[in-house]
Amino acid sequence: MTHSDITITDLAKVGEEDAQYLVSLIRTVPGFPKKDVMFRDFIPVLADQRGLSIMMKALELALPVSVDSFDYVAGLEARGFLIGVPLAAQLGKGFLAVRKAGKLPPETLNQSYSLEYGEATVEIEKDAVKPGDRVLVVDDLMATGGTAKASADLISKAGGEVVGFSFVMELIGLSGRSDFEDSPISSLVTMPA
Repeated sequence: MTHSDITITDLAKVGEEDAQYLVSLIRTVPGFPKKDVMFRDFIPVLADQRGLSIMMKALELALPVSVDSFDYVAGLEARGFLIGVPLAAQLGKGFLAVRKAGKLPPETLNQSYSLEYGEATVEIEKDAVKPGDRVLVVDDLMATGGTAKASADLISKAGGEVVGFSFVMELIGLSGRSDFEDSPISSLVTMPA
């Protein structure tokens, strides 16, 4: 099923009408933040009560692993927080905030990763993850997969185990899944980069 250039994947689990409704709320902004980029914005979904409800139901139905196989939902700053907290509450799990560097006051663990034009770093509080904790990583978008991979490495460094990844949107053509070949992944919709 498609709407424009957006392909419905795991979102189909909520049914055709609801899936099409949610896709209709995703805004595409050409040329942002730079020329030749098609920015995919899911913020209008959050502002629409029906759209938000459909998205949260779809994320639960499309979990890449069973709800019993993880203890925490980790949301990636910043838009991963917007879906991670309500998903964790909905599933009866705790929430872990994976922050950009310099945002946390206590002692932290960090993981740097490469971006197209430089480097970035993500952090968690030093004691946020205990050895043996099982974590589902969620974010709004997977493009190259760099932030998700760095977050998984960070959680592993702390002694936790990342059991899977859940995304609202996934850009095709940027090899984002290449670092996750052995990991369960769900994405509600896919679209070209």
